Amino acid sequence: MRPVLDLDPVAESVYREMLAHPMEGIAALAERTGHSAEEVRSACDRLSALTLVQPSSEHDGQLRAIAPDLAMEVLIARQQAELAAQQARLEASRAAAVRLIAEHAEFNRAQGPGVEQLNGLDAVRDRVALLSRSVREEVLTFAPDGAQTAANMEASRPLNREVLARNVAMRTVYLDSLRNNQATVDHANWLTSHGAQVRTVPALPTRMIIIDRSTAVLPVSSADTASGAVILTGQGTLTALCALFEGVWATARPLGEIQVRDGNGLTSQESTTIKLLAQGHTDEAIAKRLGVSQRTARRIATDLMERLGARSRFEAGVRAVQRGWLPSRPD
Repeated sequence: MRPVLDLDPVAESVYREMLAHPMEGIAALAERTGHSAEEVRSACDRLSALTLVQPSSEHDGQLRAIAPDLAMEVLIARQQAELAAQQARLEASRAAAVRLIAEHAEFNRAQGPGVEQLNGLDAVRDRVALLSRSVREEVLTFAPDGAQTAANMEASRPLNREVLARNVAMRTVYLDSLRNNQATVDHANWLTSHGAQVRTVPALPTRMIIIDRSTAVLPVSSADTASGAVILTGQGTLTALCALFEGVWATARPLGEIQVRDGNGLTSQESTTIKLLAQGHTDEAIAKRLGVSQRTARRIATDLMERLGARSRFEAGVRAVQRGWLPSRPD
């Protein structure tokens, strides 16, 4: 017999017999399936954990199997959640690798194959301008700084205009928080009007620019992006960084798209905040990840705790798991 989704053969056979003979107990099910009573009890525990069997409201102490159509929805939803958690773990691993690459450069000042160190903001800006003028096909960017200053946006336009005029594909991921700053939204709309693509996400792992999938620019310190940058050209490193970008891009929201809430009534920013709260991040760390002020981060966190009826962040994490806002196992 072929297993149904992630049910083992014993659990599947017990489930089938419970559907066909809803009034029978452990002993009868054991006889029908050819398994021991202990195996049937273990299968019932497994089915109960998957919510495929539930206590009968008509017969005390007896379990009943839920209908197959609902059972399939439950199992498929569970597998989809596990796949989403696995994808989140993969993206988190990639993001961690990016931070390690950049942080390693801060301690290893020696030049090496595929690695070049730039010291100071002026040197970084000059190199980015040079790379932008030589780009042939594509520019991929993570911009995790939230709202941009008017001076920076105005200064970037001539080079962006020149790059886009050469039909270079430009994709940029900003933070969701930029949607609250009209000047930054106007700048993003200016980019899209000239052919660029802009999306947003609640949080980004680091600032990053990738040129033609052959050169990447990352800050040597996430805490002080103006201190310098590392230029990476190693093929393996670029492959990983491009994969990270594509993974984030696939889940990012186009700038013109209206924000929607998930099945739990959470915005993407709120969903990210509850994850960061459960991981023990401070208001300062959450604010930095979201690209908002500490006051805004504290307000979002407080609102979520009130909705959960939690008096502490630890309790908020527990209640978020109970409500299904977070997976029962860490991502």
